[in-house]
Amino acid sequence: MTVGIAFVGVGYVADLYLNTLSNWTQVLDLRGVYDRSPERLQVFAGEYGVDCYDSLDAVLADDSIEIVANLTNPDQHYEISRRVLEAGKHVYSEKPLALDLAQAEELVRLANARGLHIVSAPASVLGEAAQTFCKAVHDRVRGKPVLAYAEMDDGMVHRIGYENWVTRTGATWPATDELATGCTLEHAGYALSWLIALFGPVRRVVSVARLLIGDKGPDTPENYSTPDFSCACLEFDDGVVARLTNSIIAPHDHNLRVFCEDGIIEVEETWDFKAQVRSVPIPTSRVRRQAQKIFGWDGGRRLEPAHKREISTAKRGYPMDFALGLAEMAQALRSGRPPRLSGAFSLHVTEVSLAIQHPERFGTVYVPRSEPEPVRAMDWTEF
Repeated sequence: MTVGIAFVGVGYVADLYLNTLSNWTQVLDLRGVYDRSPERLQVFAGEYGVDCYDSLDAVLADDSIEIVANLTNPDQHYEISRRVLEAGKHVYSEKPLALDLAQAEELVRLANARGLHIVSAPASVLGEAAQTFCKAVHDRVRGKPVLAYAEMDDGMVHRIGYENWVTRTGATWPATDELATGCTLEHAGYALSWLIALFGPVRRVVSVARLLIGDKGPDTPENYSTPDFSCACLEFDDGVVARLTNSIIAPHDHNLRVFCEDGIIEVEETWDFKAQVRSVPIPTSRVRRQAQKIFGWDGGRRLEPAHKREISTAKRGYPMDFALGLAEMAQALRSGRPPRLSGAFSLHVTEVSLAIQHPERFGTVYVPRSEPEPVRAMDWTEF
């Protein structure tokens, strides 16, 4: 039995969700879409042949909708999600949950009080590569994990032609909004969700964040001050430490490596659901160390995926199934269980992301107060 959903906000990211919705027709039924721009709404609905609502109130009044996908701009996330929860519907929100920690906490409290669920993207930790990676680390394929390096660098976005990033329905990449929100709030969650699934809650954050290039061309926000670089050291239980960088300065790099006592588990692209996960031994001789320096890691092996599914992925260079999180949430509702990415998990990712991006607010050293439950491994027999 399918779950009725609606999209609120049909800008750039909505195309990415719609393009992967066909993977989940057995659990998701898109009842309609709404956007505050009537022109944008008509273009999107016409291109995909979906129904549209003429107001948010109309969405909230539709009893056939159980989950609202909040795909609005980040500065609207809190208000829209709050209204959806007050109307008695579940929320799947684009990242971040909110731009203010107190507001994010309020949303989770409201959902809990009303017996509802609120989940925030990204859901890439549920994908094939992440599940394979987590299993390898949890099974201690290379022994006890002690250190992780995670990179979320995307190059100098303002100089690589983002003006040409256009979706099927003609939506352009929202440069001003992206720059104002910041690369850390936009992208840290992709790495953080993996790290938290691997090692549990972040116990301490030590962060440096800076705006390094203040003029990014004609789309630079007014009074632009959002950091375009951050570097944080994160402490977890059992002595595990991770270093996470975010920038729109350094060249594109989405590598994640976990250094264990007997080797390394690594993946080159955390945005690719089908990225190869490698298990690499520690070089134990000078010859092997020299081979490593010249040719790269020697003696490693590719790990078999934790599961294999034939899926379509979003266009414009994002090999992710954006609708996966929505589908998992819908399946959870039908099964009478909480989603794997719970409100507490999404709140923790949001809190840590905010602390990394804003040490001037949270302090250079910050101890998070949220604590999510462990993320259960995906069970594809449920679908």
